Amino acid sequence: MESVLSIQRKSLLSGARQAEGISVTIDVLRAFTCAAYMMNLGAAKIVLLAEPDAVLKLKREEGCLAVGEVGGRKVAGFDLGNSPTHIQAAGREFFAGRTVALRTSAGVTGAVAAARRSEMVLLGSYVTARAIASYIRNVSPQPEVVSLVAMGLAGLEPSPEDERCADYIEHLLTGRPYDHAAALLEIVENEATQKFLRGDQDHYPPADPIYCLQRDIFDFVLVARLEEGQLIARKTDVPQELDD
Repeated sequence: MESVLSIQRKSLLSGARQAEGISVTIDVLRAFTCAAYMMNLGAAKIVLLAEPDAVLKLKREEGCLAVGEVGGRKVAGFDLGNSPTHIQAAGREFFAGRTVALRTSAGVTGAVAAARRSEMVLLGSYVTARAIASYIRNVSPQPEVVSLVAMGLAGLEPSPEDERCADYIEHLLTGRPYDHAAALLEIVENEATQKFLRGDQDHYPPADPIYCLQRDIFDFVLVARLEEGQLIARKTDVPQELDD
C-alpha cells in the first residue's frame, strides 16, 4: 500500500526550527533562486553559513567564492550579492568548479535551523519546484513527513512569494488546487517585489523578480546535508515527469 505524505506547512525562522522529515526551505526572492542559478552555471557545491564572518573566513582559508547579503546588500569582501541578475552576468567561467559560501538573511539561516531536526534539507524556489516534488515522490525510503517552510522577509515576516511557492509545491505533491495567475498578482503587487520593480536601488535589480518567478526551469534539486559540521548543498539531477 502506497504511503500518504504528511505535508506540514511552516513559516519563518520559528517554523524552520520546527521542521522535520524532509524540509523544503523556501526562499524565492532571492537566496535559493540564486543557489539554483549558481549550480546551473557550474558551481561544485554551496556551503550555507549563517554568519558573514564565517563566509569571509572560508574565503580566506579555502579560496571559495563569497556570495550573499545582510539587509539585502552585498557584504564588504563578498564577491557577489544575493541577485540572480548579477549571478547570470558573472557567467559560467566565474562559477565553474568553484565552491560557493552563501549567507542570506532568510533562506540560509532557515536552512541551517531546519537541518537540526530534519532528515535532509531541500533548497526551495519556483525554478526547481517540479524537480523538488519529483525528487520527494521518488526518494527512497519515502519520508513520513515533508515540511514546507516559507522563510519570508528576513525569516521574520511572511511574504507572498514564499507562501505561494509552498502552495505550488504542495499542489505538485498532492493535487491541491493552485492558481499561478492569482499567485503572481499577489506577489507582484506586494512591496517585497515592488522594491525591485521601482529600480531605484542597485542591490534590488528590476530583473530579479523575472528570474525568480519562473517555474520549473531546472531539472535538478539542491540537497543540503551536514558534512563535518557544515551544511553543504549539492546538485542532484531529477528526470522530468510528464504528469502535472
